[in-house]
Amino acid sequence: MLALEWLKNARGIMEKIEETQMDNIKAAAKIMADCIEKENWVHTFGCGHATIPIEEMYPRIGGFVGFHPIVELPMTFFTGITGQMGINQFLFLERCQGYGNAIMKQYNFDKNDCIWLFSHTGINNVNIDVALEAKERGMKVIVYGSAAEAKGKTTRHPSGKTLFELADVVVDSCVPVIDASVVLKNHQDKIGPVSTLAFVTLVWMTITTVAEILADRGVKLYIHPSHNVPGDTTAHERLDACLLEYKRRVSKL
Repeated sequence: MLALEWLKNARGIMEKIEETQMDNIKAAAKIMADCIEKENWVHTFGCGHATIPIEEMYPRIGGFVGFHPIVELPMTFFTGITGQMGINQFLFLERCQGYGNAIMKQYNFDKNDCIWLFSHTGINNVNIDVALEAKERGMKVIVYGSAAEAKGKTTRHPSGKTLFELADVVVDSCVPVIDASVVLKNHQDKIGPVSTLAFVTLVWMTITTVAEILADRGVKLYIHPSHNVPGDTTAHERLDACLLEYKRRVSKL
């Protein structure tokens, strides 16, 4: 049954992450914790389906203030598929040199912020533009993606660098470069991608590690609570406090 084959592949990815990436996750989490403790930002960015882990972080039940999502609508909202804001426009934009620089001009970054980038292959121009601009502004760059599988792939950026080569810390998603993982009879292309599952897994492994570091330091976290639990009479108060804290910090951007 192909459903079970995909599930086996997904479990294999998570097991490989656990076996090989814990030290890298801890290194990334330490950088993020240092930023958040000082009320600086962990900015997050990705293109296409690599925006899904960004939307998973915050605002999200169980997430907390400190992560700033940078989500460009033309880079993620192509669910019309054809016509306005379709797939062809997205594929053009993610490869368009200079678009990432234009995105970065819209925010006031601090050199003590860091940026957390998601990219499966690490070869497209927008992500690399963003990484180069972040480094130019003094920020540390953290990249999650299929780093080992991307070795030897030619970047599309004139710098000659892939996104992984620009990072201060790389966490490998352990996903095959082809992404889709299940063979379908009578078809050339596989089905059942696993990169999104890997990214979301890594998001929560990382964020729980950040939270653990900060809690051990005695830092108060503004955690987004569930407001759907019967009997929790203070959930909305905690949610309001969380959003007010986010609003206070984000006003500097």
